Amino acid sequence: MSIIENKKAFHDYFIEDRFEAGLVLEGWEAKAIRSGRVQIKEAYVVIRQAELFLIGCHISALPTASKHVLPDPVRTRKLLLKAEEIDKLIGKVERAGYALVPINLHFCRGRIKLEIGLAKGKKQHDKRAAEKDREWQREKQRLVRSVTRAG
Repeated sequence: MSIIENKKAFHDYFIEDRFEAGLVLEGWEAKAIRSGRVQIKEAYVVIRQAELFLIGCHISALPTASKHVLPDPVRTRKLLLKAEEIDKLIGKVERAGYALVPINLHFCRGRIKLEIGLAKGKKQHDKRAAEKDREWQREKQRLVRSVTRAG
């Protein structure tokens, strides 16, 4: 079940491969995510010392969070992946010029998971072509609906 999706990632990047990663969260963060108080639009993934970290993900603390905990809404969070997957991602990002972008935050068997995408940036003309194609598909659907109603 999806919690939040990063639609901006599909607008700015070609997603070539997807990986599901676990997140190292604090208790208040898990509660806030379950109530939908999370934003991944501006987030990105970086590699530091053969580990992956999520930066820029904003999780708003619930007003009922414990008073002894000082919540930091945009702290850096570690991602959990298998060593082979991390090695593969490091190779692609360093050599081939790919970026790692968060695509989707979702539940998997009661756990909160982050789907990250191995992505290549889109140029401006690619974005225009994608928009034109999307509009054509929409127009085609309208035409099909109007023909079936009239016929």
